[in-house]
Amino acid sequence: MTKTKAQQIMAATEVRAADEVTVAIRDIAAEFEPYIIKQRRHFHKHPELSLAEERTTSDIANQLDAMNIPYERPLKTGLVATLRGTAPDAYREDGTPRRRILLRADIDALPVTEQTGEEFASVNEGCMHACGHDCHIAMMLGTLQILRHMTDDIHGEIRIVFQPSEENGQGAKLMIGTGVLDGVDGAYAAHIWSEVDAGTVSCEPGPRMANTDWFRIDVRGTSCHGAMPQRGHDAVMVAAEIVNALQTIVSREISPYEPAVITVGELHGGTARNVIAGTAYLAGTVRTYGDSTHEEMPELMRRIVEHTAAALGAEAELTDYTIANYKVENDAASSERCRQAVVKCLGAAGEGHYRGTLSGEDFSEYLRRVPGVLAFVGTRNPQIGATYAQHSCFYKIDESVLAKGSMVAAQYAIDFLAEPTQEELDGPTIAAVAETNPDLAAKLRSAKATAAEARDAIHDAHTARHAAIKGIHEARAAARHEEKHNE
Repeated sequence: MTKTKAQQIMAATEVRAADEVTVAIRDIAAEFEPYIIKQRRHFHKHPELSLAEERTTSDIANQLDAMNIPYERPLKTGLVATLRGTAPDAYREDGTPRRRILLRADIDALPVTEQTGEEFASVNEGCMHACGHDCHIAMMLGTLQILRHMTDDIHGEIRIVFQPSEENGQGAKLMIGTGVLDGVDGAYAAHIWSEVDAGTVSCEPGPRMANTDWFRIDVRGTSCHGAMPQRGHDAVMVAAEIVNALQTIVSREISPYEPAVITVGELHGGTARNVIAGTAYLAGTVRTYGDSTHEEMPELMRRIVEHTAAALGAEAELTDYTIANYKVENDAASSERCRQAVVKCLGAAGEGHYRGTLSGEDFSEYLRRVPGVLAFVGTRNPQIGATYAQHSCFYKIDESVLAKGSMVAAQYAIDFLAEPTQEELDGPTIAAVAETNPDLAAKLRSAKATAAEARDAIHDAHTARHAAIKGIHEARAAARHEEKHNE
């Protein structure tokens, strides 16, 4: 039987050079692109809400079983798979991997009624993959199809987390609580994104997604007859004034250079059309990037809420302020590694540029603990109607980008695991010190880096000096030659 390209790559015994690794990734991705698209459509058709992703989990498990990739189910939904590298140095003598990377894909859907008209539209009424998590599942399965055929190029271990409950901000913390970050050196995730052009991937360093907080405000007035407003204090009117007053925090309390959003998404009050409401409540979300703005926001809101209500003869209280997720902030080194992976797989034209968003993502919980990167896989393509925002009931994606996302993730994982470990960079002396005195080891590393920089500077100075001397000699020789010619 003729072997497929992926099977030929898996069977090869020669050590692949870096450019050959990328060629192999591209070849396998091309072979499995129909599989990736098929998986995306399957999961899109059968969405499930946060913490209820039971069929989704089972269907992912079936795919992993078919790939012979072992996994565990530490929670009711979601699962954690392990792909072991078979490069000669992938594991130490004690059986631990020389490096371990975590790849994460979220799997839950939203309470949205789909109106795309796709033949694979959701069959679960009122539930839709309107944020692209179906794509994340499919891209990760595609990444695993690539990597399982290239284990000889994997110099360590890959831990793959299919995470439930991202949309309500609980899943990352739940998974981390089971120990998925134990022994992990770095983390990677991708998010399909409607504001990034299809065919490009954006992975710039720094803040990429915002601190996400939830709040509730309760208003207490005095109810009365709708025709006698002077006899009461209208809680609905007070709530409306609070909605407007909260916007002055962004426009007058915070620097114009500091991104922030306060959105009141709910306003509830009243029991009858001819009764002035005695109570009302507001609920919404706050988005920020800056740490100080994030810390100050509850007190700024509390002051405006209480004093606005008091000025109108009522009472109001910020009864709940919950930090759902911290901001997603890409580590600089991880972002550069990802950028290089994008260029390797997609060429220079594949490098996307995006300012970031005030949307939130609980992948931040991983990045608060280990260095890593969240990459935006662009899907914006007006020619096929892929222009609607995340969470829209009309949300569509350009399926041609899915295999590209799989390639970049595979390249990133292979490149990360091929890099030297801190122990290898330290050498035996600093490594021994680090076991008993981490602070001293850090100082020794800094001194070692400074010495290396000094050596490089000295070398550059010598090179420049020799070049200058050579230039002087050449100029003198040219002058002598000119003199003789003139004679």
